Amino acid sequence: MQKTLTREFWKSYNAADCRDYNRTYYSKLGCHRRPCVWMLDRATEWWSVIVPSFTHTQWVENFRMSEETYTYLCNKLRPAMERQDTTFRVCIPLKKRVAIALWKLATGSEYRSIGHLFGVSRTTVCRCVRDFCAAAEALLVPELIRSPDREQFAEMAAYTENRWGLPQCVGAIDGSHIPILAPQEYHCDYFNRKGWHSIILQGVVDGKGHFWNVFAGMPGSLHDARVLRLSSLWELASRGNYFPPCTRDIGGVNAGYYMLGDNAYPLQSWLLKPFPDTGRLTAEHVVYNKNICSARVVVENAFGRLKGRWRCLMKINDCDVKLVKSMVLTCCALHNLCESHGEDYDDGWNAAAEPGVAVAQGAEEEGTDIREGLMRYLNT
Repeated sequence: MQKTLTREFWKSYNAADCRDYNRTYYSKLGCHRRPCVWMLDRATEWWSVIVPSFTHTQWVENFRMSEETYTYLCNKLRPAMERQDTTFRVCIPLKKRVAIALWKLATGSEYRSIGHLFGVSRTTVCRCVRDFCAAAEALLVPELIRSPDREQFAEMAAYTENRWGLPQCVGAIDGSHIPILAPQEYHCDYFNRKGWHSIILQGVVDGKGHFWNVFAGMPGSLHDARVLRLSSLWELASRGNYFPPCTRDIGGVNAGYYMLGDNAYPLQSWLLKPFPDTGRLTAEHVVYNKNICSARVVVENAFGRLKGRWRCLMKINDCDVKLVKSMVLTCCALHNLCESHGEDYDDGWNAAAEPGVAVAQGAEEEGTDIREGLMRYLNT
C-alpha cells in the first residue's frame, strides 16, 4: 500500500539534495541522464513533408513570398528570434517559427487552426506571432520604413514627375481602418463612422507604392486630419524640418517638396489636395483635379496590395490593440520587402478600396498659392 506523503516529509524534502543524489547515481552507472522532453506528440507531417516539396507558386500562395525571400527574412530576424534547446524542451526551429507567424499574417486564421496545421499548441502560435512582430519592429521596420534622405527625395520627385507630370511631388498620404474586437477600455473611441471598431493606419508611399512613413494605432473614431495632426510627420513638416530645402518655380510660385492627399486633409504648402467639387469648377480646376487624383491612386493601390497580401488586416483581429498595432507595422515592412524583392502578386488577393471622407474638419488652408501655381503649370 502506497504511503501517504505527510507534512513532515515535505518539510524534510530538499530538492537540491535530490538532484545531487540523481547526479551521483547516474554517474556511478557511467551514463548521463537523458533530457526529458515535456511535449505532446503532435502531427507535423504538413510542415516536415508537404512544405519542403512546395513549388515557387505554392510558396507565394501560402506564405506570400518566395522561398528565397523567406530565407532572407529568417536570416534578418535570426538574432532576435532564434532559440536554444533546454534540458526539458526542444525548441521550435527558427524557420518554423517564422512560417507560423507569416501564416497568421497572411490568412488571419485562428491560433487553434494554425496550431493543428503546424503541429504546435495554440500558446506556441501566439508566442511565435508576438516574437516575430517584436523582432520585425526592432530589425525590419527601421530599415525598410524610414524617412528618405536628400538624394532619395530627389529620386522620388523625379520618378513622380516622369510618370504623372507632377513636379516636386514625393508621395501620397492616406488612412486605412484595421478592424479589431472592441477593447475593454474606451471601446467607444474605437467605433468608427462605418459602424465597427478599428484602429487607423496612416501611410505615406512613394510613386512605386513603397511606404516611407507610417503611423498606426489611433482609435477608429478619429478623423484622418486629426490623426495627421497627432503624428510626428505633422509636427516636423509644419515646422519645415522634414523635407530638405529644395525649391522650384512652378507656375510662378516657388514650391518645395509636397505630398498628395484627398479632401479629408488640410491644405498645406507640403500637402496638396484636389479642389472641392462645388459644381463651379473651371476647366483648369478639372485638369488639376484629374492629374492629382490619377497620381494619388498609388497610395490606394498600396493599401489594397498591403491588405490583399496580409489578410489579417482585413478580418476582425482578436488580438489586443497593442499587438494589432505591432502586426500592422510588421505587415507594412513586409509589404516593402516583398515589393522591393519583386515578389509576385495575385490580383485575386486585392482588397476593396475604402470610401474616403468628403471634407476636412477644421482644416487650415496654407498651400493655396502653391496649389494655384501647380494648376497653372498643369494647364500650360
